[in-house]
Order: sequence, then C-alpha cells, then structure tokens
Amino acid sequence: MPRRVMQGTVVSDKPDKTIIVKVERRIVHPVYKKIIKRSKKFAAHDAENKHKTGDVVRIRECSPLSKSKTWEVVDAESATTE
Repeated sequence: MPRRVMQGTVVSDKPDKTIIVKVERRIVHPVYKKIIKRSKKFAAHDAENKHKTGDVVRIRECSPLSKSKTWEVVDAESATTE
C-alpha cells in the first residue's frame, strides 16, 4: 500500500528531532456548497533538527516512531513570505 504524502507548514520545532506540521485542506460543505478550510496537526520526525517554524515541508507516513509520531519529513521548500 502506498504511503500518504502531505504538504504543510511547520508550526512548532520545540521538541528534539520532532516538528509539528499543520496541514490544511479545502472541502465543500455538504449543505451550503461553500468551500471551507479544515486543518490538522501532525508530529513528524526531523532527525537533523534543520526545519524551523514557518517552513513549508512535505511529510510521508511511516511506521510508528513513538506514541504520536508516525510521519517523517521528506523534503522542504523555502518559506514564502508575502
């Protein structure tokens, strides 16, 4: 079975070798047919501690590394500031 890959923004880098990534998705409301945003936070493994708050990263599903950490960082892009 293929591993899921998601893209999100780093919201916390305080834990050692771990980052918290916020992934936003857009869905259509079933009744009102309006596009709304839903977000969820994932704990991802960052072995080198090189990603900082605000970075846009891609995470991939992996086998459990701890109680809450089942994702790993694949690659990162530079943060876009507008």
